[in-house]
Amino acid sequence: MHYTIQIFETEAGFSARTDPAQQTAYWSGTMAYLNALKEAGVFVTGAGLQPPNAATTLRRTKGELMVQDGPVADTREMLGGFFVVDVPDLDAALKWAARFPDRPGVAVEVRPNLPTD
Repeated sequence: MHYTIQIFETEAGFSARTDPAQQTAYWSGTMAYLNALKEAGVFVTGAGLQPPNAATTLRRTKGELMVQDGPVADTREMLGGFFVVDVPDLDAALKWAARFPDRPGVAVEVRPNLPTD
């Protein structure tokens, strides 16, 4: 079964990606996690996302399409990326999610994917 492991980060987490003093540690932890998923044969796909200010949100209001620069909502934690894993059950997905690098302000959410059949 496929589960999506979503990584939510604070603004500081997004900043660490490009801060020369922090980015090596940031990316090495993430890449080690990705490599562990691949080596275990559970990695399906994944992607890091640009910061929320790069988002464009579409909404329909009374049939009219509205386009807004920015994310859906202003929140402290924003979706920074995701990994889709193929594991037997939720317990296995949670074990993989718990292995994501420990960083201040990071929340990891696991959701089962809808079946594709």
